[in-house]
Amino acid sequence: MLELKDVSVIFNQGTQLEKVALHDMSCKIQDGDFITLLGSNGAGKSTLFNVISGSVEVSQGSVYMDGIDITNEKEHVRAKNIGRLFQNPEHGTAKHLTVEENLALAYSARKRGLFSLAVHKEDREYFKEKLRTLDMGLEDRLKTPIGLLSGGQRQAVALMMAVLNPPKILLLDEHTAALDPKSAKKILRITNELIEKEHITALMITHNINDALVNGNRLFIMNDGTLIQDFETERKKQLKPADILNYYEV
Repeated sequence: MLELKDVSVIFNQGTQLEKVALHDMSCKIQDGDFITLLGSNGAGKSTLFNVISGSVEVSQGSVYMDGIDITNEKEHVRAKNIGRLFQNPEHGTAKHLTVEENLALAYSARKRGLFSLAVHKEDREYFKEKLRTLDMGLEDRLKTPIGLLSGGQRQAVALMMAVLNPPKILLLDEHTAALDPKSAKKILRITNELIEKEHITALMITHNINDALVNGNRLFIMNDGTLIQDFETERKKQLKPADILNYYEV
């Protein structure tokens, strides 16, 4: 379980540029939850992800994972348990490296605690097996520089990199926003399949209200740096897009 207790993040504190990005944010994320996040720009969604991943320090409050205080744990330490996928596939992949080299980097980092481009025979077969499940023909392109793939293909590889050694928590930061509708739909399908198959706890930021409603078992709505609604499974099933729009007027 992941828990945030009264977490605030204040940038440039004590200056004229002071900005409160998160304000007394508290929530509990249970193992196996798939939570979609909605909120206008500046609501604090990405800052929440940065707090969870450890890329931003909290100004006050605490973060717990499985009952252990990880508030001061560095990002590279948390990365062993937390995977993240960004809007732009380029942020999660190295374009000059091949598909298998990118996979090897991710695999070695989480499995062995170090970065390595070495691709062992057994690893290559494992990569092929995993890529085959995507049904995109990527298992035949292991030697292709990843920068030559389409956006959808590259994001699919980035997603696979994030779950090769399944993390406890997967953060999906608008990971389909830069894709065409057909590719976005396919990546969302693959995302759901991987989360279910690997029993991963996941949070997904999106600006697509329909995607937020049809994916996941919980829905968070954020505004002005805090959580204003937490719809659990049964309440979430009853929601319609028009219901959500009301919260953008808060």
